[in-house]
Amino acid sequence: MGEVENFLAASEKLYAHLAKNPSENERTEFIEQVNELLDARGEAIHALAETDLSTNSLYTHLVELDRGINDRLQKIMDAVKGDLKDLQQKKRHEGSYSNPYAATQTIDGMYFDNKK
Repeated sequence: MGEVENFLAASEKLYAHLAKNPSENERTEFIEQVNELLDARGEAIHALAETDLSTNSLYTHLVELDRGINDRLQKIMDAVKGDLKDLQQKKRHEGSYSNPYAATQTIDGMYFDNKK
């Protein structure tokens, strides 16, 4: 199999894997598999470093796959960012239960004497 076909196969595998929508429990394994597929695709890209793909008949298909992969990766990244944001918000919210007056502590009522 040629270098372009290897790159196409790696891209198609990654695209198909990204079509799955994992639950929160399966997300770690899913991301590990995505990393492995991205590494394989990266190696295929490095093998194509000297090749001009714009003259290849598969060029348009590869461009469409790349756009789809980027879109799906962005969706996954947004989901993970949203979960992290929710986790941080839960931590702050739990902190307000343990010390409900933390936000209201001020230095009002204190008197500083500036006289010498």
